[in-house]
Amino acid sequence: MSYKDMDKGMRFKNSTKNICIVMCLILLAVSLAGCGSDENDGNMTTGRTNDRIQIGMSFDSFVIERWQRDRDVFVATARELGADVNVQSANGEIDEQISQIQYFINKGVDAIVVVAIDAEALKDVVAKARKEGIPVMCYDRLIKDSNVDMYISFDNEKVGDLMGQAIYDKLGKNKKVIKICGPESDNNVVQVAQGFDYQSRKNAAQIIGECHCEGWRSEIAYDYVNENEDLVRKADAIMCGNDALAGVVIRALSEMRLAGKVVVVGQDADLDACQRIVEGTQEMTVYKPVENLAKKAAEYAVNLAKGEEIKTATRYNDGTYDVPYIKLEPIAVNKDNMDETIIDGGYHLKEDIYINVAK
Repeated sequence: MSYKDMDKGMRFKNSTKNICIVMCLILLAVSLAGCGSDENDGNMTTGRTNDRIQIGMSFDSFVIERWQRDRDVFVATARELGADVNVQSANGEIDEQISQIQYFINKGVDAIVVVAIDAEALKDVVAKARKEGIPVMCYDRLIKDSNVDMYISFDNEKVGDLMGQAIYDKLGKNKKVIKICGPESDNNVVQVAQGFDYQSRKNAAQIIGECHCEGWRSEIAYDYVNENEDLVRKADAIMCGNDALAGVVIRALSEMRLAGKVVVVGQDADLDACQRIVEGTQEMTVYKPVENLAKKAAEYAVNLAKGEEIKTATRYNDGTYDVPYIKLEPIAVNKDNMDETIIDGGYHLKEDIYINVAK
């Protein structure tokens, strides 16, 4: 081979090498660009696209089992409707939730959805959002005196009513009952109590003890039962604010050898509550089809973000204003309708519910 030919070969190899280097640099630049993201302090986001609707969603926390279902269904439905959802959890800290809502305001989202920690503490930051023209939805829990654009929840008074019916249908009148509820700062707790107290008065029941668990902390319920054993032994029934509280109450009762002897009710249809019902240690739970709530809420949130008016004849007074209210019906579940309501409805699997029950 001549020197001229060798020189051509070397130039060809160098050219090929340079092309490869350039291509690698291009690929690296594209890769780095893909790693970039919008500023986001949240726990979950569907990803921001400039021409899509942006919804900020702040949860109290995910301590309660059902909130994860609510989140997943809401986000999936919103995505199908052309919206991205920035989901944040305040982990039960009211200052953190205020900060999250302010973050959504600063970010200029199209709508804000709030699962409120405190019924009253958020009204000032909600007022800021509405002043900026951002519609606000109360999801499941009302924010009082705030004139939000929409409130969507289950009929919480009916929840309490169903709990009372379950106890008094089982035991009859003139019974002694303990109430172990969630925090009074949660407006749902007040609503549930109204329904339950109505049934208690109707059946001449005596409320011999009451406890409120701040932050829905289960350990408060457990400690209350243990520290008031003499009172608990006099009780015919215990109304629990949700199934998580019912679970620890029943554990404490079991340690006293009272599980299954004291009637216990709860709400949310958590899997372990359904298991306790078929096993006989919990009388009933109130099932709230959260898929329906989350889907409807996502649809309405998108409508709000588009500037559309929420058309509903139902209003709920938040203490100062009558706000548009979408109310869904809860369902009482016991061992008699467990299969048709929970299993056939696809909420929990039969093999999971009956895992501890001999065939």
